[in-house]
Amino acid sequence: MHLMLSTFILVLAAIISIFASRVLTKISVNYISMLVGVGLYLIPVLSHHIEKFDSEIFIGLIVAPLLFFEGQATRLNAVGKELKHIIQTTVVLVILATIVAGFSIRLLGMVSLPLAFILAAVSTPTDATAMESVTNGLTMPPTEGTFLKMESLFNDASGIILLNMAVLWTVNGRINYGQTLIDFLVSAGGGVLFGAVMAWIIVLFRQVLLRSSYNALNASLLVYLATPFVLYYTAEAIHVSGIIAVVVAGLVHNAEAQRSRLINPQQVHFAFDLVGMITEIFNSIVFVILGFMFVKITATEHLGTGSWGFLLIGVVLYFANLVVRFGYSRLRLKFNQRAAWIFALGGVHGAVTLALAYTLTETAIKTADFRLVLMAASTLIILSMLVPTIVFRWLLKPAVTDEQVTTEIDKLRVEMVHRAIETVQKMYLPPNVKESVIFDLMTQKQRTRTRDFTRAWVSVVRRPEFTGAEKELEMRAFMNALDQERQYLDMVSQREVKYQTYVFKLYNETLLAESLIIGPTIFDADQTDN
Repeated sequence: MHLMLSTFILVLAAIISIFASRVLTKISVNYISMLVGVGLYLIPVLSHHIEKFDSEIFIGLIVAPLLFFEGQATRLNAVGKELKHIIQTTVVLVILATIVAGFSIRLLGMVSLPLAFILAAVSTPTDATAMESVTNGLTMPPTEGTFLKMESLFNDASGIILLNMAVLWTVNGRINYGQTLIDFLVSAGGGVLFGAVMAWIIVLFRQVLLRSSYNALNASLLVYLATPFVLYYTAEAIHVSGIIAVVVAGLVHNAEAQRSRLINPQQVHFAFDLVGMITEIFNSIVFVILGFMFVKITATEHLGTGSWGFLLIGVVLYFANLVVRFGYSRLRLKFNQRAAWIFALGGVHGAVTLALAYTLTETAIKTADFRLVLMAASTLIILSMLVPTIVFRWLLKPAVTDEQVTTEIDKLRVEMVHRAIETVQKMYLPPNVKESVIFDLMTQKQRTRTRDFTRAWVSVVRRPEFTGAEKELEMRAFMNALDQERQYLDMVSQREVKYQTYVFKLYNETLLAESLIIGPTIFDADQTDN
Protein backbone atom coordinates (compact mmCIF):
# COMPACT_ATOMS: atom_id res chain seq x y z
CA MET A 1 0.00 0.00 0.00
CA HIS A 2 2.83 2.37 0.90
CA LEU A 3 4.54 1.67 -2.44
CA MET A 4 1.30 2.40 -4.32
CA LEU A 5 0.91 5.72 -2.50
CA SER A 6 4.53 6.63 -3.24
CA THR A 7 4.04 5.82 -6.93
CA PHE A 8 0.82 7.84 -7.07
CA ILE A 9 2.55 10.90 -5.57
CA LEU A 10 5.43 10.67 -8.06
CA VAL A 11 3.06 10.29 -11.03
CA LEU A 12 0.98 13.23 -9.81
CA ALA A 13 4.15 15.32 -9.45
CA ALA A 14 5.15 14.34 -13.00
CA ILE A 15 1.73 15.39 -14.34
CA ILE A 16 2.01 18.75 -12.58
CA SER A 17 5.47 19.22 -14.12
CA ILE A 18 4.21 18.45 -17.61
CA PHE A 19 1.29 20.83 -17.20
CA ALA A 20 3.59 23.60 -15.89
CA SER A 21 5.94 23.10 -18.87
CA ARG A 22 3.05 23.95 -21.21
CA VAL A 23 2.78 27.31 -19.46
CA LEU A 24 6.50 27.98 -18.92
CA THR A 25 7.51 27.07 -22.47
CA LYS A 26 10.98 28.64 -22.26
CA ILE A 27 12.04 26.32 -19.44
CA SER A 28 12.76 22.67 -20.11
CA VAL A 29 10.26 20.27 -18.56
CA ASN A 30 13.20 18.44 -16.97
CA TYR A 31 14.19 21.49 -14.91
CA ILE A 32 10.57 22.07 -13.95
CA SER A 33 10.31 18.43 -12.86
CA MET A 34 13.42 18.82 -10.70
CA LEU A 35 11.93 21.90 -9.03
CA VAL A 36 8.71 20.00 -8.39
CA GLY A 37 10.81 17.22 -6.85
CA VAL A 38 12.49 19.77 -4.57
CA GLY A 39 9.08 21.08 -3.55
CA LEU A 40 7.92 17.53 -2.94
CA TYR A 41 10.69 16.99 -0.40
CA LEU A 42 9.95 20.29 1.33
CA ILE A 43 6.33 19.23 2.00
CA PRO A 44 6.66 16.76 4.90
CA VAL A 45 3.19 15.28 4.51
CA LEU A 46 4.16 14.17 0.98
CA SER A 47 7.89 13.41 1.36
CA HIS A 48 7.10 11.13 4.29
CA HIS A 49 5.24 8.79 1.92
CA ILE A 50 8.01 8.53 -0.71
CA GLU A 51 9.71 5.14 -0.56
CA LYS A 52 13.45 4.84 0.02
CA PHE A 53 15.40 5.04 -3.25
CA ASP A 54 16.21 1.60 -4.69
CA SER A 55 18.59 1.65 -7.67
CA GLU A 56 17.49 -1.78 -8.95
CA ILE A 57 13.80 -0.85 -8.97
CA PHE A 58 14.55 2.58 -10.41
CA ILE A 59 16.61 1.23 -13.32
CA GLY A 60 14.36 -1.77 -13.97
CA LEU A 61 10.97 -0.06 -13.78
CA ILE A 62 11.74 3.42 -15.14
CA VAL A 63 15.11 3.63 -16.91
CA ALA A 64 14.79 0.27 -18.73
CA PRO A 65 11.50 1.05 -20.52
CA LEU A 66 12.77 4.54 -21.40
CA LEU A 67 15.87 3.04 -23.01
CA PHE A 68 13.70 0.43 -24.77
CA PHE A 69 11.50 3.14 -26.30
CA GLU A 70 14.57 5.23 -27.12
CA GLY A 71 16.10 2.22 -28.86
CA GLN A 72 12.90 1.68 -30.82
CA ALA A 73 13.14 5.25 -32.10
CA THR A 74 16.56 4.38 -33.60
CA ARG A 75 17.00 2.48 -36.84
CA LEU A 76 18.97 -0.74 -36.48
CA ASN A 77 20.64 0.05 -39.79
CA ALA A 78 21.92 3.35 -38.37
CA VAL A 79 23.49 1.48 -35.45
CA GLY A 80 25.24 -0.87 -37.89
CA LYS A 81 26.70 2.08 -39.76
CA GLU A 82 27.94 3.70 -36.54
CA LEU A 83 29.10 0.46 -34.88
CA LYS A 84 32.77 1.44 -35.03
CA HIS A 85 32.09 4.80 -33.40
CA ILE A 86 29.75 3.24 -30.83
CA ILE A 87 32.50 0.87 -29.69
CA GLN A 88 34.96 3.76 -29.56
CA THR A 89 32.76 6.03 -27.44
CA THR A 90 31.30 3.35 -25.19
CA VAL A 91 34.50 1.42 -24.51
CA VAL A 92 37.66 3.34 -25.42
CA LEU A 93 36.35 6.77 -24.42
CA VAL A 94 34.86 5.43 -21.18
CA ILE A 95 38.13 3.76 -20.18
CA LEU A 96 40.18 6.88 -20.98
CA ALA A 97 37.78 9.11 -19.04
CA THR A 98 37.88 6.74 -16.06
CA ILE A 99 41.68 6.67 -16.00
CA VAL A 100 42.10 10.45 -16.33
CA ALA A 101 39.35 11.24 -13.81
CA GLY A 102 40.62 8.61 -11.36
CA PHE A 103 44.20 9.86 -11.29
CA SER A 104 43.05 13.50 -11.26
CA ILE A 105 41.06 12.87 -8.09
CA ARG A 106 43.94 10.96 -6.55
CA LEU A 107 46.23 13.97 -7.11
CA LEU A 108 43.98 15.97 -4.79
CA GLY A 109 45.22 13.72 -1.97
CA MET A 110 41.75 13.41 -0.46
CA VAL A 111 40.92 9.76 -1.20
CA SER A 112 42.70 6.49 -1.95
CA LEU A 113 43.33 5.44 -5.56
CA PRO A 114 40.70 2.64 -5.54
CA LEU A 115 38.04 5.04 -4.20
CA ALA A 116 39.12 7.61 -6.80
CA PHE A 117 38.42 5.04 -9.52
CA ILE A 118 35.01 4.27 -7.99
CA LEU A 119 34.21 7.96 -8.29
CA ALA A 120 35.54 8.00 -11.86
CA ALA A 121 33.53 4.94 -12.90
CA VAL A 122 30.32 6.46 -11.56
CA SER A 123 30.95 9.54 -13.72
CA THR A 124 31.15 7.69 -17.05
CA PRO A 125 27.52 6.91 -18.10
CA THR A 126 25.79 9.73 -19.98
CA ASP A 127 22.06 10.30 -20.20
CA ALA A 128 20.17 11.10 -23.42
CA THR A 129 17.12 12.19 -21.45
CA ALA A 130 19.14 14.67 -19.41
CA MET A 131 20.73 16.04 -22.57
CA GLU A 132 17.30 17.14 -23.83
CA SER A 133 17.03 19.49 -20.86
CA VAL A 134 20.14 21.45 -21.90
CA THR A 135 19.12 21.81 -25.57
CA ASN A 136 15.62 23.19 -24.97
CA GLY A 137 14.82 25.69 -27.73
CA LEU A 138 18.09 24.89 -29.56
CA THR A 139 18.96 22.75 -32.57
CA MET A 140 21.50 19.98 -32.03
CA PRO A 141 23.58 19.29 -35.19
CA PRO A 142 22.69 15.84 -36.58
CA THR A 143 26.20 14.37 -36.51
CA GLU A 144 26.98 15.33 -32.93
CA GLY A 145 23.43 14.45 -31.89
CA THR A 146 23.74 10.96 -33.37
CA PHE A 147 27.08 10.33 -31.62
CA LEU A 148 25.70 11.51 -28.28
CA LYS A 149 22.54 9.43 -28.61
CA MET A 150 24.38 6.24 -29.56
CA GLU A 151 26.89 6.77 -26.74
CA SER A 152 24.22 7.24 -24.09
CA LEU A 153 22.34 4.14 -25.23
CA PHE A 154 25.28 1.77 -24.86
CA ASN A 155 27.83 3.17 -22.37
CA ASP A 156 25.98 2.20 -19.19
CA ALA A 157 27.35 -1.36 -19.28
CA SER A 158 30.95 -0.07 -19.46
CA GLY A 159 30.37 2.12 -16.42
CA ILE A 160 28.83 -0.74 -14.45
CA ILE A 161 31.75 -3.11 -15.21
CA LEU A 162 34.37 -0.49 -14.34
CA LEU A 163 32.53 0.29 -11.13
CA ASN A 164 32.49 -3.39 -10.16
CA MET A 165 36.24 -3.56 -10.90
CA ALA A 166 36.95 -0.54 -8.70
CA VAL A 167 34.81 -1.94 -5.88
CA LEU A 168 36.69 -5.26 -5.97
CA TRP A 169 39.96 -3.32 -6.02
CA THR A 170 38.86 -1.44 -2.89
CA VAL A 171 37.76 -4.60 -1.09
CA ASN A 172 40.55 -7.00 -2.20
CA GLY A 173 43.38 -4.51 -2.61
CA ARG A 174 44.18 -5.50 -6.21
CA ILE A 175 42.80 -5.37 -9.75
CA ASN A 176 41.96 -8.55 -11.63
CA TYR A 177 42.33 -7.32 -15.23
CA GLY A 178 41.59 -10.67 -16.80
CA GLN A 179 38.37 -11.17 -14.83
CA THR A 180 37.29 -7.60 -15.54
CA LEU A 181 37.74 -8.12 -19.29
CA ILE A 182 35.83 -11.40 -19.17
CA ASP A 183 33.06 -9.76 -17.14
CA PHE A 184 32.77 -6.98 -19.69
CA LEU A 185 32.62 -9.34 -22.67
CA VAL A 186 30.06 -11.56 -20.96
CA SER A 187 27.94 -8.67 -19.75
CA ALA A 188 27.96 -6.58 -22.94
CA GLY A 189 28.12 -9.41 -25.47
CA GLY A 190 25.62 -11.48 -23.53
CA GLY A 191 23.29 -8.48 -23.29
CA VAL A 192 23.42 -7.94 -27.07
CA LEU A 193 22.85 -11.62 -27.84
CA PHE A 194 20.13 -12.13 -25.24
CA GLY A 195 18.31 -8.92 -26.17
CA ALA A 196 18.41 -9.64 -29.91
CA VAL A 197 17.29 -13.28 -29.66
CA MET A 198 14.56 -12.70 -27.10
CA ALA A 199 13.28 -9.59 -28.90
CA TRP A 200 13.07 -11.51 -32.18
CA ILE A 201 11.14 -14.33 -30.49
CA ILE A 202 8.77 -11.81 -28.89
CA VAL A 203 8.30 -10.00 -32.22
CA LEU A 204 7.43 -13.26 -33.99
CA PHE A 205 5.04 -14.23 -31.19
CA ARG A 206 3.28 -10.87 -31.41
CA GLN A 207 3.06 -11.11 -35.19
CA VAL A 208 1.48 -14.56 -34.88
CA LEU A 209 -1.09 -13.05 -32.51
CA LEU A 210 -1.80 -10.22 -34.94
CA ARG A 211 -2.15 -12.50 -37.96
CA SER A 212 -4.06 -15.30 -36.29
CA SER A 213 -7.80 -15.83 -36.60
CA TYR A 214 -8.12 -14.55 -33.03
CA ASN A 215 -6.60 -11.16 -34.03
CA ALA A 216 -5.49 -10.62 -30.41
CA LEU A 217 -4.50 -6.97 -30.73
CA ASN A 218 -4.84 -6.07 -27.06
CA ALA A 219 -2.83 -9.13 -26.01
CA SER A 220 -0.13 -8.16 -28.50
CA LEU A 221 0.02 -4.62 -27.09
CA LEU A 222 0.29 -5.91 -23.51
CA VAL A 223 3.14 -8.22 -24.51
CA TYR A 224 4.89 -5.25 -26.11
CA LEU A 225 4.54 -3.06 -23.01
CA ALA A 226 5.79 -5.86 -20.75
CA THR A 227 8.85 -6.57 -22.94
CA PRO A 228 11.39 -4.11 -21.41
CA PHE A 229 10.57 -5.14 -17.83
CA VAL A 230 10.76 -8.87 -18.54
CA LEU A 231 13.95 -8.59 -20.59
CA TYR A 232 15.76 -6.39 -18.10
CA TYR A 233 15.14 -8.52 -15.03
CA THR A 234 15.66 -11.78 -16.91
CA ALA A 235 18.97 -10.53 -18.33
CA GLU A 236 20.14 -9.41 -14.90
CA ALA A 237 19.13 -12.79 -13.46
CA ILE A 238 21.45 -14.61 -15.89
CA HIS A 239 24.23 -12.03 -15.23
CA VAL A 240 24.30 -10.18 -18.55
CA SER A 241 23.64 -6.49 -19.08
CA GLY A 242 19.93 -5.80 -18.75
CA ILE A 243 20.44 -2.22 -20.01
CA ILE A 244 22.04 -3.37 -23.26
CA ALA A 245 19.44 -6.13 -23.63
CA VAL A 246 16.52 -3.65 -23.57
CA VAL A 247 18.29 -1.22 -25.91
CA VAL A 248 18.96 -3.98 -28.47
CA ALA A 249 15.38 -5.20 -28.08
CA GLY A 250 14.18 -1.69 -28.87
CA LEU A 251 16.30 -1.62 -32.02
CA VAL A 252 14.78 -4.94 -33.16
CA HIS A 253 11.28 -3.61 -32.53
CA ASN A 254 12.02 -0.55 -34.69
CA ALA A 255 12.12 -2.69 -37.82
CA GLU A 256 8.96 -4.50 -36.74
CA ALA A 257 7.06 -1.22 -36.42
CA GLN A 258 8.04 -0.19 -39.94
CA ARG A 259 6.77 -3.40 -41.51
CA SER A 260 3.54 -3.97 -39.59
CA ARG A 261 2.08 -0.52 -38.98
CA LEU A 262 -0.73 -0.98 -41.52
CA ILE A 263 -1.93 -4.35 -40.25
CA ASN A 264 -4.28 -2.45 -37.93
CA PRO A 265 -3.61 1.30 -38.20
CA GLN A 266 -6.01 2.28 -35.42
CA GLN A 267 -4.37 -0.07 -32.90
CA VAL A 268 -0.85 0.88 -33.99
CA HIS A 269 -1.67 4.57 -33.67
CA PHE A 270 -3.06 3.95 -30.20
CA ALA A 271 0.16 2.12 -29.28
CA PHE A 272 2.28 5.05 -30.49
CA ASP A 273 0.20 7.50 -28.45
CA LEU A 274 0.37 5.25 -25.39
CA VAL A 275 4.15 4.91 -25.66
CA GLY A 276 4.45 8.68 -26.07
CA MET A 277 2.40 9.26 -22.94
CA ILE A 278 4.36 6.68 -20.91
CA THR A 279 7.68 8.12 -22.09
CA GLU A 280 6.66 11.67 -21.18
CA ILE A 281 5.48 10.66 -17.72
CA PHE A 282 8.50 8.43 -17.01
CA ASN A 283 10.93 11.13 -18.17
CA SER A 284 9.28 13.59 -15.84
CA ILE A 285 9.34 11.08 -12.96
CA VAL A 286 13.10 10.60 -13.46
CA PHE A 287 13.75 14.30 -12.89
CA VAL A 288 11.22 14.60 -10.08
CA ILE A 289 13.19 11.87 -8.32
CA LEU A 290 16.49 13.63 -9.12
CA GLY A 291 15.26 16.89 -7.62
CA PHE A 292 13.84 15.07 -4.60
CA MET A 293 17.06 13.10 -4.04
CA PHE A 294 19.35 16.13 -4.42
CA VAL A 295 17.62 17.91 -1.56
CA LYS A 296 17.35 14.75 0.51
CA ILE A 297 21.05 13.94 0.05
CA THR A 298 22.06 17.49 0.97
CA ALA A 299 19.80 17.52 4.03
CA THR A 300 20.46 14.04 5.40
CA GLU A 301 23.89 12.82 4.22
CA HIS A 302 26.91 13.89 6.25
CA LEU A 303 30.56 13.23 5.51
CA GLY A 304 31.59 12.74 9.10
CA THR A 305 34.57 15.09 8.89
CA GLY A 306 32.30 18.01 8.04
CA SER A 307 34.33 18.61 4.90
CA TRP A 308 32.90 20.02 1.72
CA GLY A 309 35.57 18.26 -0.30
CA PHE A 310 32.89 16.44 -2.31
CA LEU A 311 32.28 19.73 -4.17
CA LEU A 312 35.90 19.85 -5.32
CA ILE A 313 35.81 16.17 -6.27
CA GLY A 314 32.58 16.70 -8.25
CA VAL A 315 34.15 19.65 -10.10
CA VAL A 316 37.29 17.62 -10.91
CA LEU A 317 35.16 14.71 -12.13
CA TYR A 318 33.22 16.98 -14.45
CA PHE A 319 36.15 18.84 -15.96
CA ALA A 320 38.27 15.68 -16.30
CA ASN A 321 35.49 14.08 -18.35
CA LEU A 322 35.03 17.31 -20.32
CA VAL A 323 38.71 17.53 -21.27
CA VAL A 324 38.90 13.85 -22.27
CA ARG A 325 35.74 14.08 -24.36
CA PHE A 326 36.96 17.23 -26.12
CA GLY A 327 40.41 15.78 -26.84
CA TYR A 328 39.00 12.44 -28.00
CA SER A 329 36.51 14.04 -30.36
CA ARG A 330 39.23 16.24 -31.86
CA LEU A 331 41.93 13.59 -32.22
CA ARG A 332 39.95 10.39 -32.84
CA LEU A 333 36.57 11.44 -34.16
CA LYS A 334 38.10 14.27 -36.26
CA PHE A 335 35.54 16.88 -35.16
CA ASN A 336 36.25 20.57 -35.67
CA GLN A 337 36.57 22.74 -32.56
CA ARG A 338 32.91 23.75 -32.38
CA ALA A 339 31.65 20.18 -32.91
CA ALA A 340 34.16 18.90 -30.34
CA TRP A 341 32.85 21.31 -27.70
CA ILE A 342 29.28 20.30 -28.49
CA PHE A 343 30.18 16.62 -28.09
CA ALA A 344 32.16 17.28 -24.90
CA LEU A 345 29.47 19.37 -23.24
CA GLY A 346 26.72 17.04 -24.50
CA GLY A 347 27.92 14.26 -22.23
CA VAL A 348 25.25 15.11 -19.65
CA HIS A 349 24.82 12.95 -16.56
CA GLY A 350 21.53 12.12 -14.91
CA ALA A 351 19.51 9.31 -13.41
CA VAL A 352 21.86 6.44 -14.29
CA THR A 353 24.79 8.14 -12.56
CA LEU A 354 22.76 8.57 -9.37
CA ALA A 355 21.51 4.97 -9.59
CA LEU A 356 25.09 3.69 -10.01
CA ALA A 357 26.15 5.59 -6.91
CA TYR A 358 23.32 3.98 -4.93
CA THR A 359 24.37 0.47 -6.00
CA LEU A 360 27.33 0.88 -3.63
CA THR A 361 24.97 0.30 -0.70
CA GLU A 362 25.00 -3.39 -1.71
CA THR A 363 28.81 -3.62 -1.54
CA ALA A 364 31.39 -3.67 1.24
CA ILE A 365 32.20 0.03 0.72
CA LYS A 366 32.41 2.04 3.94
CA THR A 367 29.46 4.26 4.80
CA ALA A 368 31.59 7.42 4.77
CA ASP A 369 32.95 6.54 1.32
CA PHE A 370 29.44 5.86 0.01
CA ARG A 371 28.27 9.27 1.20
CA LEU A 372 31.26 10.93 -0.44
CA VAL A 373 30.51 9.20 -3.76
CA LEU A 374 26.84 10.12 -3.50
CA MET A 375 27.52 13.81 -2.84
CA ALA A 376 30.23 14.04 -5.51
CA ALA A 377 27.95 12.32 -8.06
CA SER A 378 25.20 14.81 -7.24
CA THR A 379 27.61 17.70 -7.80
CA LEU A 380 28.70 16.15 -11.11
CA ILE A 381 25.09 15.80 -12.32
CA ILE A 382 24.25 19.41 -11.47
CA LEU A 383 27.37 20.76 -13.21
CA SER A 384 26.85 18.59 -16.29
CA MET A 385 23.38 20.08 -16.71
CA LEU A 386 24.02 23.72 -15.77
CA VAL A 387 27.23 24.32 -17.76
CA PRO A 388 25.91 23.22 -21.19
CA THR A 389 22.57 24.92 -20.53
CA ILE A 390 24.52 28.21 -20.45
CA VAL A 391 27.25 27.52 -23.03
CA PHE A 392 24.97 25.97 -25.64
CA ARG A 393 23.24 29.36 -26.01
CA TRP A 394 26.33 30.42 -27.92
CA LEU A 395 27.28 27.12 -29.54
CA LEU A 396 23.93 25.95 -30.93
CA LYS A 397 21.52 27.62 -33.29
CA PRO A 398 18.09 28.51 -31.91
CA ALA A 399 15.24 26.30 -33.03
CA VAL A 400 11.98 27.71 -34.31
CA THR A 401 10.37 29.19 -31.22
CA ASP A 402 7.04 27.99 -29.86
CA GLU A 403 5.64 31.49 -30.37
CA GLN A 404 6.58 31.47 -34.06
CA VAL A 405 5.17 28.00 -34.55
CA THR A 406 1.97 28.79 -32.64
CA THR A 407 1.36 31.99 -34.61
CA GLU A 408 1.95 30.35 -37.96
CA ILE A 409 -0.01 27.21 -37.19
CA ASP A 410 -2.93 29.23 -35.84
CA LYS A 411 -3.11 31.06 -39.16
CA LEU A 412 -3.05 27.78 -41.07
CA ARG A 413 -5.62 26.20 -38.77
CA VAL A 414 -8.06 29.12 -39.09
CA GLU A 415 -7.81 29.22 -42.88
CA MET A 416 -8.13 25.43 -43.04
CA VAL A 417 -11.33 25.47 -40.99
CA HIS A 418 -12.80 28.39 -42.93
CA ARG A 419 -12.41 26.48 -46.18
CA ALA A 420 -14.05 23.44 -44.62
CA ILE A 421 -17.00 25.51 -43.37
CA GLU A 422 -17.44 27.12 -46.79
CA THR A 423 -17.68 23.64 -48.26
CA VAL A 424 -20.39 22.63 -45.77
CA GLN A 425 -22.30 25.89 -46.32
CA LYS A 426 -22.56 25.07 -50.01
CA MET A 427 -23.99 21.60 -49.34
CA TYR A 428 -27.70 20.89 -49.19
CA LEU A 429 -28.20 19.68 -45.61
CA PRO A 430 -30.97 19.77 -43.01
CA PRO A 431 -30.46 22.87 -40.78
CA ASN A 432 -29.87 20.79 -37.63
CA VAL A 433 -27.20 18.69 -39.33
CA LYS A 434 -25.47 21.70 -40.87
CA GLU A 435 -25.42 23.54 -37.54
CA SER A 436 -23.95 20.50 -35.75
CA VAL A 437 -21.25 19.93 -38.37
CA ILE A 438 -20.21 23.60 -38.44
CA PHE A 439 -19.92 23.74 -34.64
CA ASP A 440 -17.67 20.66 -34.58
CA LEU A 441 -15.51 22.10 -37.36
CA MET A 442 -15.22 25.38 -35.43
CA THR A 443 -13.81 23.49 -32.45
CA GLN A 444 -10.80 22.57 -34.62
CA LYS A 445 -9.66 26.19 -34.32
CA GLN A 446 -9.39 25.58 -30.54
CA ARG A 447 -10.99 28.95 -29.90
CA THR A 448 -14.48 27.95 -28.81
CA ARG A 449 -15.26 28.88 -25.23
CA THR A 450 -16.59 26.69 -22.45
CA ARG A 451 -19.84 28.67 -22.70
CA ASP A 452 -20.14 27.64 -26.35
CA PHE A 453 -19.58 24.00 -25.41
CA THR A 454 -22.19 24.18 -22.65
CA ARG A 455 -24.76 25.63 -25.06
CA ALA A 456 -24.01 22.90 -27.62
CA TRP A 457 -24.16 20.21 -24.92
CA VAL A 458 -27.61 21.38 -23.83
CA SER A 459 -28.72 21.36 -27.47
CA VAL A 460 -27.57 17.75 -27.88
CA VAL A 461 -29.42 16.69 -24.74
CA ARG A 462 -32.66 18.36 -25.79
CA ARG A 463 -32.80 17.47 -29.47
CA PRO A 464 -33.77 13.99 -30.71
CA GLU A 465 -30.98 11.77 -32.01
CA PHE A 466 -30.18 12.06 -35.70
CA THR A 467 -31.94 9.51 -37.88
CA GLY A 468 -29.92 7.10 -39.96
CA ALA A 469 -30.28 9.34 -43.01
CA GLU A 470 -29.19 12.41 -41.06
CA LYS A 471 -26.17 10.53 -39.67
CA GLU A 472 -25.12 9.60 -43.18
CA LEU A 473 -25.51 13.21 -44.35
CA GLU A 474 -23.48 14.35 -41.35
CA MET A 475 -20.72 11.87 -42.14
CA ARG A 476 -20.57 12.91 -45.81
CA ALA A 477 -20.50 16.58 -44.84
CA PHE A 478 -17.54 15.92 -42.55
CA MET A 479 -15.75 13.86 -45.19
CA ASN A 480 -16.09 16.63 -47.79
CA ALA A 481 -15.03 19.29 -45.28
CA LEU A 482 -12.02 17.36 -44.01
CA ASP A 483 -10.99 16.49 -47.57
CA GLN A 484 -11.00 20.21 -48.34
CA GLU A 485 -8.83 20.82 -45.28
CA ARG A 486 -6.28 18.23 -46.46
CA GLN A 487 -6.16 19.71 -49.94
CA TYR A 488 -5.35 23.09 -48.42
CA LEU A 489 -2.67 21.61 -46.14
CA ASP A 490 -1.15 19.69 -49.04
CA MET A 491 -0.79 22.95 -50.94
CA VAL A 492 0.75 24.71 -47.91
CA SER A 493 3.20 21.86 -47.21
CA GLN A 494 4.79 22.43 -50.63
CA ARG A 495 5.10 26.16 -49.99
CA GLU A 496 6.00 26.49 -46.29
CA VAL A 497 8.98 24.16 -45.98
CA LYS A 498 10.07 25.76 -42.69
CA TYR A 499 6.86 24.63 -40.97
CA GLN A 500 6.38 21.43 -42.95
CA THR A 501 6.56 19.17 -39.88
CA TYR A 502 3.79 21.13 -38.16
CA VAL A 503 1.66 21.20 -41.30
CA PHE A 504 1.87 17.43 -41.46
CA LYS A 505 0.79 17.33 -37.82
CA LEU A 506 -2.36 19.24 -38.77
CA TYR A 507 -2.83 16.84 -41.68
CA ASN A 508 -2.63 13.95 -39.24
CA GLU A 509 -5.25 15.61 -37.03
CA THR A 510 -7.71 15.77 -39.93
CA LEU A 511 -7.16 12.09 -40.70
CA LEU A 512 -7.79 11.17 -37.07
CA ALA A 513 -10.89 13.37 -37.05
CA GLU A 514 -12.21 11.57 -40.11
CA SER A 515 -11.56 8.18 -38.52
CA LEU A 516 -13.75 9.27 -35.59
CA ILE A 517 -16.51 10.40 -37.92
CA ILE A 518 -16.71 7.25 -40.02
CA GLY A 519 -15.98 4.85 -37.15
CA PRO A 520 -19.48 4.36 -35.72
CA THR A 521 -21.90 2.25 -37.73
CA ILE A 522 -24.50 4.32 -39.51
CA PHE A 523 -27.98 2.92 -39.36
CA ASP A 524 -31.55 3.98 -39.03
CA ALA A 525 -32.92 2.70 -35.74
CA ASP A 526 -36.43 2.70 -37.12
CA GLN A 527 -35.46 0.39 -39.97
CA THR A 528 -33.70 -2.11 -37.69
CA ASP A 529 -36.89 -2.64 -35.77
CA ASN A 530 -38.78 -3.76 -38.90
